Amino acid sequence: MPKDPAIICLGPITSFNEVLNLVPNSIPKDLPSPAPDHHLWDHPNQITDGVRAVTPQPHNLTNGTSGTSTASEVRFRNQAQVINLNGTKESRLPLNKGNSSHFRVDGSIDEYTFTTGLRHARTVPVDQSHEIPAFGPHTTEADGPQSKAHAKIRSYTDDPSTKEFPRISKPVELLRNEYDCVVIGSGYGGSVAASRMARAGQSVCLLERGKERWPGEYPSGFVDAVKQLHVSGDFAPGFLTGAMVEAGDPTGLYHLICGRGQNAFVGNGLGGTSLLNANVFLEADDGTMRLPCWPKEIRENGVKELEDYYKRASNVLEPEEYPKDWPELPKLAMLERQAAALGWKEKFKRVPQTTRFKGGPNSTGVEMYPSALTGMDSTGVNDGSKSSTLVNYLADAWNWGAEMFCQCEVRYIKKHPDPKVEGYLVFFAWHGSERSAFRDNLYEDLMWVHARECVFLGAGSIGTTEILLRSKKLGLTMSDKVGLHMSGNGDILAFGYNTDTEVNAIGRQYPSPYKPVGPTITGVIDCRDQDNPLDGFVIEEGAVPKALAPLFQTMLEMMPGNQVPQGEGLVEKVKHVLAQQGSRFLGPYFSKGSIERTQTYLIMSHDSNQASLTLKDDKIVLEFLGVGRSGHVEYLNDVLKRATQAVGGTFVNSPFYAALGQQEITVHPIGGACMSRDGTGEHGVTNHYGEVFTGRGEETHHGLIVTDGAVIPTALGVNPFATITALAERSVEYAAKYRILEEIDLKTKNEVLDLFAEPYQIVGGKKAIQRRNSNKVNDATDLVKATRAAKANGFGFSEVMSGYIHVGKGLEGDKIEDYQTAARTARGLCEEARFFLSVKAWDTHTIVNRADHRAMLTGTFTCAGLKGSPFMVQRGDFHLFSIDQQAPGTRNLTYDFDMTSTEGIDYHFHGYKVVNSSVALGPIRFWTAASTLYVTISETRTGKVLGRGMLHIRPSDFLSEILTLNPSGKNLWAKVSSTMSFMSFFARHSAALFLAPFTWQQYPSVTYSGYINDTSPDQTIKIVAIDGVQTLLHVWEPRAPGIETKNLFMIPGASVDQQIFALPTIEVNAINYFTRAGYRVFVTVHRICQLMVAENNWTTYDARLDIKACYEWIRQEHGPDPVYTIAHCMGSVAYSCGLLDGTIPAEWVKGISCSQVFCHPIWSTLNMAKVLAGPIPFDKLYAMFGGSWFSCSSTRDDSYFQQLVNQILRFYPDSREEICNNVSCHRCSLVFGRLWNHRNLNQATHRQINRFFGGVNMTLLHTLMQQGYRGTVTCNGPLFTPLTGPSNLRRLKGIPIFLFSGSDNKVLTPEATEKTYGILRDAFGTEGYSREVVRGYGHLDCWMGRESYKDVFPMVRSEVDRVCRGEGWRWKEPDWKNDWRDWKNLEMSGGKKEGKKTV
Repeated sequence: MPKDPAIICLGPITSFNEVLNLVPNSIPKDLPSPAPDHHLWDHPNQITDGVRAVTPQPHNLTNGTSGTSTASEVRFRNQAQVINLNGTKESRLPLNKGNSSHFRVDGSIDEYTFTTGLRHARTVPVDQSHEIPAFGPHTTEADGPQSKAHAKIRSYTDDPSTKEFPRISKPVELLRNEYDCVVIGSGYGGSVAASRMARAGQSVCLLERGKERWPGEYPSGFVDAVKQLHVSGDFAPGFLTGAMVEAGDPTGLYHLICGRGQNAFVGNGLGGTSLLNANVFLEADDGTMRLPCWPKEIRENGVKELEDYYKRASNVLEPEEYPKDWPELPKLAMLERQAAALGWKEKFKRVPQTTRFKGGPNSTGVEMYPSALTGMDSTGVNDGSKSSTLVNYLADAWNWGAEMFCQCEVRYIKKHPDPKVEGYLVFFAWHGSERSAFRDNLYEDLMWVHARECVFLGAGSIGTTEILLRSKKLGLTMSDKVGLHMSGNGDILAFGYNTDTEVNAIGRQYPSPYKPVGPTITGVIDCRDQDNPLDGFVIEEGAVPKALAPLFQTMLEMMPGNQVPQGEGLVEKVKHVLAQQGSRFLGPYFSKGSIERTQTYLIMSHDSNQASLTLKDDKIVLEFLGVGRSGHVEYLNDVLKRATQAVGGTFVNSPFYAALGQQEITVHPIGGACMSRDGTGEHGVTNHYGEVFTGRGEETHHGLIVTDGAVIPTALGVNPFATITALAERSVEYAAKYRILEEIDLKTKNEVLDLFAEPYQIVGGKKAIQRRNSNKVNDATDLVKATRAAKANGFGFSEVMSGYIHVGKGLEGDKIEDYQTAARTARGLCEEARFFLSVKAWDTHTIVNRADHRAMLTGTFTCAGLKGSPFMVQRGDFHLFSIDQQAPGTRNLTYDFDMTSTEGIDYHFHGYKVVNSSVALGPIRFWTAASTLYVTISETRTGKVLGRGMLHIRPSDFLSEILTLNPSGKNLWAKVSSTMSFMSFFARHSAALFLAPFTWQQYPSVTYSGYINDTSPDQTIKIVAIDGVQTLLHVWEPRAPGIETKNLFMIPGASVDQQIFALPTIEVNAINYFTRAGYRVFVTVHRICQLMVAENNWTTYDARLDIKACYEWIRQEHGPDPVYTIAHCMGSVAYSCGLLDGTIPAEWVKGISCSQVFCHPIWSTLNMAKVLAGPIPFDKLYAMFGGSWFSCSSTRDDSYFQQLVNQILRFYPDSREEICNNVSCHRCSLVFGRLWNHRNLNQATHRQINRFFGGVNMTLLHTLMQQGYRGTVTCNGPLFTPLTGPSNLRRLKGIPIFLFSGSDNKVLTPEATEKTYGILRDAFGTEGYSREVVRGYGHLDCWMGRESYKDVFPMVRSEVDRVCRGEGWRWKEPDWKNDWRDWKNLEMSGGKKEGKKTV
């Protein structure tokens, strides 16, 4: 088996035809039928049919992957015989028109080169032997049109059931901040710039307004085409005033620009209008190029000035004529007949065009297919034969590293604001992610990219002129001639309706290879050889795309001014009527109908070049009054009338001319930024290289170069794209030589390109150029590649939020009220802010199932108070309903991104929406929470806060946001699945918050989570009280070298233990804080704490004995000096009992800080209701069903009664903000009252409340209820004798006492400390007594709050320092934000280096 694949010439006749051979007269006699196939191995130079011998030369082929060479030597040949119907055999040429044939003897071609340098296929007489180039593994000869089955590419993969097309453009999410060169537009001029600059080693960014579509994706039917139509401009038919119109998708494939006297039709998409043109590659004539409107550098040499550049363009675009051995085209034959009738037979010829008539790689390595001759060029050819810039220049640019971005409509250009930085900023509106739903924001909140060296404008003459006009209005200086001297290239469209011969000029999606429509244009009557070049013109035949076929007949027959044929007899008139009715009732494809007998005329000529483009309300207005009334147009229309009369048809003007007041439509708008004839801005916009003048003089904006038809100062009288491409090649060569000072590599070839692989598929293995990593672009690129490779389904939407952000120095605090204050300040200072962001989840499964629910952010941010707007937001992080680790029961929608100012300065944006239980059953609250963003802006490098404020979603913007919801997937079901997955996730989490009281309850977890701060004690002592009860005392040595050690004794409340002071789930707990302040800390775990002994009906009064025992141990081990004591809640009550009744000597005490209460407990309203409500007190009622012990924890397997309690506690009366679903939290609230403001706890603390609480016995609970009812501490029952008599109070005299309460305490009211404070001051005077109320805190969150180290601990430490170290003592706090993790490793400074646990 040879290395070359075997080639079997099967031809278009299938085995089914062979079956039909058995049926007499079933196959036309002029159609040969093959005998059963006979094949043999032979050498290609040995042909057995006797017609001619061909000896191909040896050749080397590369396989496109490894680059190894193979020789083609042996082919598998089919020996075809023809069986006549009469039974005799004859030798006839095999019918091998199929695209699988790599070699045939009856259609061999060679390359003929015109004097102009253009190449085309020349047909050789069949009786002349000659050598032809040998075929490679990817190539086929121009062996005939493809069959109907190949007229539309369904997929570019080897699985035809899966629709998959290449994508050489990148998502805008991967855009970098800056490039060497930015190219605007992707037509001929833009694509030339992109390809050549990439080959010069520059980093290239190409911005295209349209979308990327490949053959197989273009619309073919009327409905699909209408969806792609964008109409804009000033619609002014006839004498009417006119009105501005705007309809359709701005990124649609077809763009109709209405104007006064002149309308224009252009294309949008990666490839620009080259996707829709008729592929005609004709050079301008020398006379036109010597007109005085051209710069002298061009007019003095005429067309020779562009000769090398025409050749360069031809080498890439590879134009050729329609092969003469291909099927005859009726429309081409009719044009030839009409040329003869007009006396211009010698002026008729076939046009060189960039339609492919043979398969194989093109000049840049992209696989192409032979044309199926669909006639659909005007709406997009789906057979893979059209050599648009997409498959040559742009594919080459991609392969050499250019980055292309679609749906990016450039609005204006300006110089970089920093005079020290070279280049330009290109501002564009991104239409992706359905952002056009925000009409007001789309063109206001523009994105931008920095071009360090050059900007090439290739957006088409209208697009480029619009950009320059707007740039001029916004401060970019240039000539006043911008927008003037535009031309429609003398385009005229007309029809010869209902002629005497079938024309077959209606495009078909699947034409028969035996009756093809042909390319849109195949012939030309070239009348440009005139004494006056302005009298020159060309007439070309055309084809009407299928999309217009249903309306075509009605449109033609209703046009006013139709010129019916003259001198027809009755028979001819009857035939015409029958043809009309045939098309009307049998459809436009009825072969003998009037539509199939209609010729389409396309004229390019010369007009007065007086069109102008201006901006009105920031929208373009195209004006060319009188273009359709000129004498030259009337002459050309008369020529077409005579041509139509010659073939017995009715002459019909274009709908624009006939119905809209003699207006014309052009598909070749040129001019608007014309080259200056004298090298100054006085008479043009650019110099002869297309570089834009800075004003009226010779100076230019270096590197700002127009490369499209906008620079052409006159109508060309012929299809202009060859000249546009040549001029672009010339301008880009200039830019490379004189602006970037690099050479363009025009020699290195591409391999056969795999468009699904990575670029740099270059012969010789040229390495990819390393680009600067802009804002995590490499990571984002890997993410996009991974999700695309996995064919993951994605989801996205766009969002606009606006509000006020205050930028200033010294902004402090990050609580909600701080943001509100900043926003109010910003409002007064008119510091408005807004962002327009698109959220993209590349994999819906990821955003739904990952814990952080992360997606990518792209867009812009503007802020009046921050210099450098608009800020580019790229590859930011969006987290949807992520768990707020700093607030239990809270879900956040967070926005975190770095953003870059137009001056190149980076800032960080952090914003979060807080959606918590406060929205429960409150629709308005839910909307407010989900639409309010709290924003902090800081320096990226230092983290310094620069601004704070709030942004909101307006209801109108929210409605627009809904319209932007955009799923992505490989098919409709994948998109539906992605949408359902995302929406169900959103609905599930929204419902969980909105219906918080009814959601699943949160029971204790088995695993530990969030234990970030190991603060285990250095010593643990077993304490035995005087009554024999054993408890614990934990000791922590100080971590403060250089500070004198002082002893600090801390007493927790009921049901808890040392963990409320040594909480492992917060960054800085009380033990960390006080030990670093130089204190040796002792914490008692007394008998009513979280110990087994607590179930033995002990009370606060009994716990005083444990406290006394701890004092005794401390005094014994560390000396008799008095010890400062901090006591919390019921620990404070127990402590006061011991002091008041004399159990604990006052001289042992240095001072006291009492948290929430001391000796006058006063219950909150709800707790008091538990004491007083009903005939049975709460403790008694519970004891009847639940026993003598109430546990603060519960499980799903608990008793039915406890489970009932758990369910009832869902509806525990409290404010919305404090609703949660944690069972342990609910049970703590039942027995003690709500112990905290939930917003002060973090998620880990709240989730594991059960680990920090034990329970309470009913005796203790009854005692507490009695004390709270009486408002004073008492001894045990049944007498509950008060202990706060005068004699007992005198024992407290001289002890400094500091009292504090949380302002939102729902266990004990702040009056509890206020009452004690008043009594002590009244009894002993004001000295030594102080009291504080901690705003925003409740009860136990004063010690367990995540930010207590900032809000509470310093207040307490200040009092402890004052008493223990004196009034003048000052302690500098550590940098807790960065140093808290170091506590465990800090050196002990209390004299004991190692802790010893004693049992």
